[in-house]
Amino acid sequence: MTIEPPERVSRALSMLRRAGFRAVPVGGCVRDLLRGETPHDWDIATAARPDEMKMIFAGERILETGLRHGTLTLLIGREPVEITSFRADGDYSDGRRPDEVRFTRSLEEDLSRRDFTINALCLGEDGAVIDLFGGQEDLARGVIRCIGDPDRRFGEDALRILRALRFSARFGFAIEKETAAALRRNLPRLKLLAAERVASELEGLLCAPDPVRVLLGYPEAVCAVFPALAGCVGLAQPERYHCYDVYEHAVRAAGAVSPEFPLRLAALLHDVGKPACADGQGHFYGHDREGARLCGEALAALRCSAALRQRVTRLVRLHHLPLSPERVRLRRLLARYGEAVLRDLLMMQRADAAAQAPALREERAWELDRFETALNALLAERPAMSLKQLAVRGGDLLALGLPEGEQIGRTLRFLLREVVGERLPNDREALLSAARERMGRERDE
Repeated sequence: MTIEPPERVSRALSMLRRAGFRAVPVGGCVRDLLRGETPHDWDIATAARPDEMKMIFAGERILETGLRHGTLTLLIGREPVEITSFRADGDYSDGRRPDEVRFTRSLEEDLSRRDFTINALCLGEDGAVIDLFGGQEDLARGVIRCIGDPDRRFGEDALRILRALRFSARFGFAIEKETAAALRRNLPRLKLLAAERVASELEGLLCAPDPVRVLLGYPEAVCAVFPALAGCVGLAQPERYHCYDVYEHAVRAAGAVSPEFPLRLAALLHDVGKPACADGQGHFYGHDREGARLCGEALAALRCSAALRQRVTRLVRLHHLPLSPERVRLRRLLARYGEAVLRDLLMMQRADAAAQAPALREERAWELDRFETALNALLAERPAMSLKQLAVRGGDLLALGLPEGEQIGRTLRFLLREVVGERLPNDREALLSAARERMGRERDE
C-alpha cells in the first residue's frame, strides 16, 4: 500500500530530502490514514537537526517554540506542519519528561522510544508504510500495545497511561494483556503529572465514542484521578431503583449523556457523595450537596477553569431537582435557573434514568418528555423571566414618585415575581398600576 501525503506535507518532505536528510511522515497521521480517516495534523520526523532545519527552511514562515526539543513548525499558507528531529531520549527521572534529549540520525532509534506500536508507523519516500513494531497488525486486530517493555514506557511518561485509555475509548481497541498489567502497576505515577495534562487526557477519554467499556474495565485508573470515586465501586443501591452499583451507574450515565466534557464529567461524578452519605438502609440523604463539595475539590485539584467547575458542581448539586411540567412551577424554575441550566439538567436526568433499573426507565423518560414539551411551549411564548425582560424600568418607577435606591429594586423584584407567577401580565400599564397600589399600601402602613 502506498500513500501520497497532501501537497504542503510533500513540499516540506521534498525540501528536507533535497538537502540530503531522511524525512518521513510519522505517528497519528499514518495511523489515521490506515484506518480510513483524514488526519487532522501531519507530523514529520527527520534526520536533520534543529540548526539544520532552520537553514533548510530559511525564508519560510516557521515557529521555533519547540526547537529546544527538536521541533519546528512550518507554516505553509495557514496550515501547520510539525517537524521534529530524530531523537533518543535520556532517562526520565521525574516520570514526565526526559532529563536530556539527544538528536540522532537513526529513524529506528527514534521510533523505538515512542509509546504504542500504532503510533510508530511512518511513510517512506516511496509512500510505503514503514512498520518496525507490528503496528499494522495491531491496528487490524484492534489492540493498544506498548513498544518494547511497557513498564519502561509508562515509567518514562505516566501520561501514557491515560493515553492508552483514551486511544482504547476512541478506537474501540482492547489494551494488550502485558500493557494493561503494566498500566495498572504504574497508576501511582499519575500523581507526578501536571494537573492540566491529566484534565486534557480525561476530556479526550470521556468524550470518546466508547468510554463506558474503558471506565468499567479500569476503575482503578479512574479512581486514581478521582479518589472520591473509590468508595462508589461495589457500593450497592436499592434494587427497586437500580440494577448497578454506584460506580457502574455513574459510568453508564456518563456514557448516556451528550459527549460534552462538562456533561459527561457531571454525570460521572453526580453520585460521588453517596459513600459519605450512606446510612446502611439504602438511603443517601444529602449526597447531592456532599457530591457538589467533593466535585468542586476534585476539579480544583485538576486546575479546571472556574466556568467548568461552576457548571459541573451546579449540575451535581441539582441533579435531583424535580422538573415539573406544571406551568407556574415551570415558570419559577425558568426564572430561577435559566434555560441553559434546565436544558443541562434535562440531559443529566435522562442519562441518570437510562442507567437505572429497566422497570423505571420508560416512566421516567415519559415524565422528562412532558417536561421538555412544556418547557419548549413556554419558551415559544417568550415569557419575561428576568428584570431585563420586564416591561417597566427603574426610571418608570422614579417617574411614579418612588425614591431612588433600594425601594426601586424591591418593587421591580416584586413585579417580576407577580409576572412569573402569572398574577400579572408583562404589560407596562398593568405593572405601573400594580406599582402604584404597592406604593399606596406602603404609605398607609
